[in-house]
Amino acid sequence: MSDAVLVTVSAGTATISLNRAHVHNAFDDALIADLTTTLDRCDQDASIRAVVLTGIGASFSAGADLHWMQRMADASEADNRADSERLATLMRTLNFLSKPTVARVNGSAYGGGVGLIACCDIAIGVDHAKFSLSEVKLGLVPAVISPYVNAAIGARQSRRLFVSGEIFGATTAARINLLHEAVVADQLDESIDRILHWLAKGGPIAQAEAKQLALRVGGMTRESAERADLENARLIARLRVSAEGQKGLAAFLDKRAADWNA
Repeated sequence: MSDAVLVTVSAGTATISLNRAHVHNAFDDALIADLTTTLDRCDQDASIRAVVLTGIGASFSAGADLHWMQRMADASEADNRADSERLATLMRTLNFLSKPTVARVNGSAYGGGVGLIACCDIAIGVDHAKFSLSEVKLGLVPAVISPYVNAAIGARQSRRLFVSGEIFGATTAARINLLHEAVVADQLDESIDRILHWLAKGGPIAQAEAKQLALRVGGMTRESAERADLENARLIARLRVSAEGQKGLAAFLDKRAADWNA
């Protein structure tokens, strides 16, 4: 494993920190692999009762890393599909983890970072954080994270935010249920500790079953999620290598707005 993910364990809680502050904790293939492995290990460790996911530095996660996107822009559709399936595995692993999960949203989150928040059972963030599902600006869609974001905020909000790619604040994120709470920065740890206090009172087997119950009655099972993930990986791979996707990615990498009419 690389140093892209840091883990500390205290009093039955594993705190997993995305450790790429120099790029606002953006995803690359190493971070995706390390985070998936770390979550698997936490799931199998009976001494861990809860998992907190957070970021080092000012941001929670800026989504896709620039250099990773450059590689994927030049890759084949098959390679893009395999890459997207690995990201889908990460999201599915987090979403169905048998332990309660808490997103400690220490700063802004974009794209896949929003997906991580949506996959956690409880999400508490700082009130100055910004959020966006900005993929359409690149000629893409938030395919892999879409089932989890949609489950968190509902189809009506997803339709707006998937299509507009707009930036929204923590107050809106709380209103639409991406966050359960938006708090001032100096109250974030207190709020996380309060949630962990309540989680510690529950039986671990009951909590695992309660989590699966909530997912199941909401229409999502691990099997249905895997089927959706495979379909969505095919979709994003196709869009990445399409003419519009290539134009959008090129504009993003050149740090300019795409001209969709050219």
